[in-house]
Amino acid sequence: MASASRVRVGTLVPLVKDNAGSSNGSVSSIPIFEGSNVIGRNHLVVVDKRVSRKHLSLHASADGSIDVVVEGPNPIVVRSEGQRRKVCAQEKAKITHDDVLELIPGDYFVKYVDMADEHRRSVPIDLSGLKKGKRHSEEDSAAVKRNRQIMEDEALARTLQESIAEESTTVSDMASGQTLSPLDSAGSSKRSNERIHSVGPLKDVLSLTFRLMRVQGLPSWANTSSVTVQDVIQGEVLLAVLSDYMVDIDWLLTACPSLRRVPHVLVIHGEDGASLELLKKLKPANWILHKPPLPISFGTHHSKAMLLVYPQGIRVVVHTANMIYVDWNNKSQGLWMQDFPWKDAKDINKKIPFENDLVDYLSALKWPEFRVNLPVVGDVNINAAFFRKFDYSSSMVRLIGSVPGYHVGPNIKKWGHMKLRSILEECMFEKQFCKSPLIYQFSSLGSLDEKWMSEFTYSLSAGKSDDGSPLGIGKPLIVWPTVEDVRCSIEGYAAGSCIPSPQKNVEKDFLRKYWTRWKADHVGRCRAMPHIKTFTRYNGQNIAWFLLTSSNLSKAAWGALQKNNTQLMIRSYELGVLFLPQTLQCVRQFSCTEKNRSNLGSLVVGEKIKTKLVTLCWKGDEEKELSTEIVRLPVPYQLPPQPYGSEDVPWSWDRRYTKKDVYGSVWPHHG
Repeated sequence: MASASRVRVGTLVPLVKDNAGSSNGSVSSIPIFEGSNVIGRNHLVVVDKRVSRKHLSLHASADGSIDVVVEGPNPIVVRSEGQRRKVCAQEKAKITHDDVLELIPGDYFVKYVDMADEHRRSVPIDLSGLKKGKRHSEEDSAAVKRNRQIMEDEALARTLQESIAEESTTVSDMASGQTLSPLDSAGSSKRSNERIHSVGPLKDVLSLTFRLMRVQGLPSWANTSSVTVQDVIQGEVLLAVLSDYMVDIDWLLTACPSLRRVPHVLVIHGEDGASLELLKKLKPANWILHKPPLPISFGTHHSKAMLLVYPQGIRVVVHTANMIYVDWNNKSQGLWMQDFPWKDAKDINKKIPFENDLVDYLSALKWPEFRVNLPVVGDVNINAAFFRKFDYSSSMVRLIGSVPGYHVGPNIKKWGHMKLRSILEECMFEKQFCKSPLIYQFSSLGSLDEKWMSEFTYSLSAGKSDDGSPLGIGKPLIVWPTVEDVRCSIEGYAAGSCIPSPQKNVEKDFLRKYWTRWKADHVGRCRAMPHIKTFTRYNGQNIAWFLLTSSNLSKAAWGALQKNNTQLMIRSYELGVLFLPQTLQCVRQFSCTEKNRSNLGSLVVGEKIKTKLVTLCWKGDEEKELSTEIVRLPVPYQLPPQPYGSEDVPWSWDRRYTKKDVYGSVWPHHG
């Protein structure tokens, strides 16, 4: 990278302004290097045309002092030694350690911290502290430590994301033990293979298959390793199965015009009424629409996935976004994908858990079977069984699906939270996860009660310690945006329409003890409201398991036990992917023993390999154990999460909010 060889002298650190509508994350932290630096609009989280693309030029000296020139037409303010000075276009000023800039007078405050003092930095800093002087209370001391940790985590996350981007030329390099690249020609696919293998059979592979989606308006570092819909659907797709709740065909074909060239497209959706009629009217003639049966009232088809068949194999995608513009551009979202080859003839009857999970789920969708001619296999019927033609032996996840119905007998463990429980019960985890906390993070809250919360928590607490004892019940924590988070978000109050939970569900007394803040400094997404849904068990920055899913926190999505726990009732279709160290360990063992790679370094073929899941902010020593594979997951929120403060109010979409948002609007917009 260009800055890698330059000497860093300090950082411009964003400040939080009390009671002024400014929020943590309006400006990204900006490293300052010796010599010339340019500060502009790309450093803001939102687009504000008052800030020019080249707003300021800074010339930093080795001693840490900086000469500032205002390049844009709008003035800035420099606050130094208690004085506040306006600096207009083409005028100059000098700043040193602890000086504050207002990039627009009254907005976008940043403080300059030189490298000599960066170990003491605390960000974001309350501007009232500039007036009140230094405080010495224990509460402030704790805040300083916490904010320093946030800054350190953010810096580490940037470095990691940029490193991942450098090691992976495109998202199509996302690979399994056998790298499949349907997007490339044979020659470039071979080069991609060599590139991945050069950093080790599974080095950063999971990081490359689980990504956050791109959010428009973020600083470039925050989108370094993110994906768009065009990154996912490209190349010579022979057959596409697109599964979602909401589908905007106009937007989809504009965002991904290559879909027009796909000869066979099946859209499995949850639309009805006027939306469905519009979908029928706009769809290309070769597209088939299907809404799965809903045997129980108040259910829906909510799963978000893609199955893309190529001449070389299949790409399986599970994500969290509706097929609409705002979901793929303005929200915090997640996506997992992996490529798999066609089965060899000798393996045609070989089945593994991932394959069974997938085919069982697809069978429940009951789409009308249709026949197509594919260059690779000739005439075939496209039904659930067709998807057994691919070799999923290198799959890195397990699928957790939900299917509407009253499930009894063996089927009770096939779906919903009981499926998750049954898989976790078979797993052993490190002792550090005994009684460790659980995170529930989602975008819609159902009508819950304490009995069901206990049932759900019991399932997510399943598993054994490596000494054979049960892990024990974990304390659940709910990561949920506050009213202020939504008000100050990229979309303002409009973001709240995609967090559709009524006051009667959100403000139940028993839920108060669970609320924690949406904080995403380390991935630059504090102001991109979450539509992603994740559930995990953690200890510090270590992850026992991690689930990316379409399921919100509701009985409809996860199921509720009935009739003395002999029946599980589920109302909706959902789909998620479960990341487990054990799954990766099996893949690595397969990769080492079956493929017998020549570049394993000091690792002995057949040696037992331990896999460890961690967040981007993990600071352990990767070189400590050669036989431990560290896999960093882009968990999009701060761990441990910050509990709600006394002034924090959880967002509910049917309340009236009169304090204006970043666009000067109130909520609701009408009425």
